[in-house]
Amino acid sequence: MKNTLLLALGLTLSAAAINGPAGAAGASDGDAERQARWDEIAKSIFGARKIEPTDTLIQIDAPARALDAALVPITLTMPDKGRIKGVHFVIDDNPSPYAAHFRFGPAADPGELRLRVRINNYTNVHAVAELTDGRLVEATKFVKASGGCSAPMGMSDEEAMRGMGDMKMKFAESQPGKPLEATLMIRHPNFSGMQMNQVTRDYTPARYIQTVSVTYGGQTVFDLDGDISIASNPVINFALNPAGKGPITVAATDNQGGRWEHSFTAPSPSN
Repeated sequence: MKNTLLLALGLTLSAAAINGPAGAAGASDGDAERQARWDEIAKSIFGARKIEPTDTLIQIDAPARALDAALVPITLTMPDKGRIKGVHFVIDDNPSPYAAHFRFGPAADPGELRLRVRINNYTNVHAVAELTDGRLVEATKFVKASGGCSAPMGMSDEEAMRGMGDMKMKFAESQPGKPLEATLMIRHPNFSGMQMNQVTRDYTPARYIQTVSVTYGGQTVFDLDGDISIASNPVINFALNPAGKGPITVAATDNQGGRWEHSFTAPSPSN
């Protein structure tokens, strides 16, 4: 994935150099420019594989105009969840467009995912679902936001890194035979490399969650490859197969060699 991310980053920076400042380019680009940019990014990630548009297999819920460009809520819905093998989420005009790649395992109930991302520019976002038959299908939405990747966290770097790797997991009330809904919270600043330290006036080096693996009783729920576009202190809402048993274990790594692991007890179904 690393090489793909770097290639996508190079494509975006090249476009910015041609078009001028990112904010102006994002606000003024037309459909043809956006489509050309997406075609390049899609080729760098998926090669020559065909991507079909869909209105049903995957859907994106995102604000038309973000209230906070550094914390943009995204909901990905997959009604025909039995056909979903994985999901790629791409923010076309971000410095590193390939925001997240989820791969689902047998313990997942992949009907819905929710996460928070940074959006640096007026941009299309794409959710590409990989189906169990190998096909790729996509949904697209346009989001107005600016500066999310460079927005300061409002605290010192030391404060932002305090407790790094701590995790919490909350559960919705579980019912017999129904998916178990969970919210995973990871303490991590996810520094983008574009944020300026307000004291030293130097740029804070990039340090971000790179992988997250969730298992339920030893079976994979999902594996995530992430990048700088995921918001600080990542929050991921997902669901588990109700037939699972045993602890829910989360292992996370970052790009600076950090590794953390925590286990959680799944609640018993209530009648």
